[in-house]
Amino acid sequence: MPIHDWTRVEAGIFHHFYHAWIYAIQRVLNSGVLPPEFYALAEQVAGGVVPDVLTLSGPASESTPEEDSGGGVVLATAVPKTRYQFTAGPDPYITRAKSVVVRHRSGHNVVAMIEILSPGNKGSQHALRSFVEKAAEMLRAGIHLLLIDLLPPGPRDPQGIHKAVWDEVIDEPFELPADKPLTLAAYMAGLVPEAFVEPVAVGDDLPEMPLFLQTGRYIPLPLQPTYQSAWEAVPDVWREVVAGEVAG
Repeated sequence: MPIHDWTRVEAGIFHHFYHAWIYAIQRVLNSGVLPPEFYALAEQVAGGVVPDVLTLSGPASESTPEEDSGGGVVLATAVPKTRYQFTAGPDPYITRAKSVVVRHRSGHNVVAMIEILSPGNKGSQHALRSFVEKAAEMLRAGIHLLLIDLLPPGPRDPQGIHKAVWDEVIDEPFELPADKPLTLAAYMAGLVPEAFVEPVAVGDDLPEMPLFLQTGRYIPLPLQPTYQSAWEAVPDVWREVVAGEVAG
């Protein structure tokens, strides 16, 4: 199923789809995509990395996030096939809507997050700035990140969300291809953060994207089937508008 043009409907319809997609991704992750020592929850994350998001009480286990379980793909042996890859220099300050939050079973600490951008994230300079700062804070805290932006760039993010976020890490040139204005971006946190960016367009199929769980280790996340599942949750009357079958 190709990516649809979500600018054809108002923000509330995309918001409905967005929540369905969040839960579809969470279900897929917990159905065998994640290694057994990890689990995913759909959680509200507002503003920065607040303590309620970073800590969660639960049953303890003997393993720890630092232990290499052997799950996932080792970056050194299989680099994700995205169009762009970026590596930043060491960051001396690294210490530590609703999103899919991946936690480790041991201490239930957050190891990775998946964010789907909504129109509200780009609705004002303050909203975009808050999102960008939150994303950068995640990376500084050692939390890996996957951003999904199926909304075209606007005056506040003329080169897309990756450029806005990556400028918080290291300022370097980046320009979206004119024919691929939408952005999928996976970030590996660490002393030397890395970004794997795949530009896409309306009409493209969604590729698998890497979701990093540890430095140097990721799982391939199947975006296409989760997108289709969320699409099926959209009422027919609005699917016809998004698909361009009737005027909005």
